[in-house]
Amino acid sequence: MINVGLYYKVKKGSEKEFEDKFNSVVKMLKGSASGIRDAKLYREIGSSEYMIYTEWENMEAFKGFIQSKDFHETTSQGRSIIEGMPRHRVFSELQM
Repeated sequence: MINVGLYYKVKKGSEKEFEDKFNSVVKMLKGSASGIRDAKLYREIGSSEYMIYTEWENMEAFKGFIQSKDFHETTSQGRSIIEGMPRHRVFSELQM
């Protein structure tokens, strides 16, 4: 399993659109065989910066998603409401 944090700064006034898009994408992913286990949306207090925290079966499942047509369509549409370049970090759970 891997965990991915996706970080976005959303233009002021576009927060609801971003949140709605997140919900629709997660619903689509969970209804498919994408390899996603969970996804949660967090918003920084007093800011329009967001973190999407996701859990994936493995790196291949995540790579499959970011190379998919759905991902590219979503990111193309979202460019108008995002400030700057989004970034992501991939983590693996430590077995202790």
